[in-house]
Amino acid sequence: MKIGIVGNYGNDNNGDESILLSIIMQLEQVFHVSREDITVFSNNTQQTSEQYGVKSYPLYYKSKNLYKTFYRTYKSNKKYVSQFDLLIIGGGGILMDFYRREAHLYSTYALMAQHAKVPYIVYGCGAGPLDTITGRLMIRFMCKHASNISVRDSESKELLERIGVKKEIKVIGDPAFTLYHPKENYNDAPKEVAVSCVPMFNANYWPYGDVDKYENYVSGMAKNLDHLIEKENVNITFFATKYPQDVYVTKDIQKKMKHHSRTKIIDENLKPQKLLEIVSRHDAVIGTRLHSLIIATCSATPVIGISYHPKVSNFMRLTGIENRCLALEEIQKDEMILSRAFCELRKNWKEVISETKTLAQKAYEEASKGKELMMKAVKDK
Repeated sequence: MKIGIVGNYGNDNNGDESILLSIIMQLEQVFHVSREDITVFSNNTQQTSEQYGVKSYPLYYKSKNLYKTFYRTYKSNKKYVSQFDLLIIGGGGILMDFYRREAHLYSTYALMAQHAKVPYIVYGCGAGPLDTITGRLMIRFMCKHASNISVRDSESKELLERIGVKKEIKVIGDPAFTLYHPKENYNDAPKEVAVSCVPMFNANYWPYGDVDKYENYVSGMAKNLDHLIEKENVNITFFATKYPQDVYVTKDIQKKMKHHSRTKIIDENLKPQKLLEIVSRHDAVIGTRLHSLIIATCSATPVIGISYHPKVSNFMRLTGIENRCLALEEIQKDEMILSRAFCELRKNWKEVISETKTLAQKAYEEASKGKELMMKAVKDK
């Protein structure tokens, strides 16, 4: 049996790599395939092949413009797709047009599969934003011909229904939840805190750079973390899920902190299993990166979310802990808001631990339902 996976892989975004690892492991469990029978379309084929032991081909072939890029990609990769028994499009927040390419690129793979009569599923994805007519058309086409569709939150389902998707849409949570590996030991009070930060408004990463907004963001984080150290007597460890960009912003934050001696930065490209190990060693995670929160939940480590994007607040709502979700704007306006949120976490520490264990187990069970969708697509072929 030959299976293909297409998504935002090979980008040193270890949140997305956590999704990929979880999908590969699910395929091994469901179909008993070897990794040599799995093909991943990747931004870095050598890295992906070496890391997972799978076959890998380029995700896209750049040409003079967007449409010529997708045409060249179709012509180059359709011969691989035609050999599959199943194509998985997902997971991650790929049903969007924010960076212009995603909706068109992943729909190109849906077109390859449809023409080759290969069943494909849209799997555990996030949807939005979808602000362009062509973006909505392409995603609607992809969903129309999919064997089945699953998304990671109810907001994504609602958006797809609003743009005209008629097929049933399952909400299964993020595939990375199947990396579930709860820790056994907890301290009597939270002392060691891991923090992930997104380089918002940094021109080297963000679609549009804004020096003033970036400075406000960095300053707001620095002030909040300083107060957190002062009021709650914690130590801070910065870690990255997108390397090295996340490290750069944490260095900028650290420079602005007066209590920088109580912080450290893990300047390392942390692969999924190492990420699990890192967050498990900490009492709590304060995350802007969605998958820093998801990986923390996999290890049953309590979290506080900082929402820079709707997908973060959607996750916090899905898991029933929206009371621990802070808006990025609040961080910039109120330098005490993080310490107040952490104080509430500490006051209810035993209840928070119990709640986190329960939601970790539930998230794992919901994400595991995706394996049934994989099997159904092949059976219905």
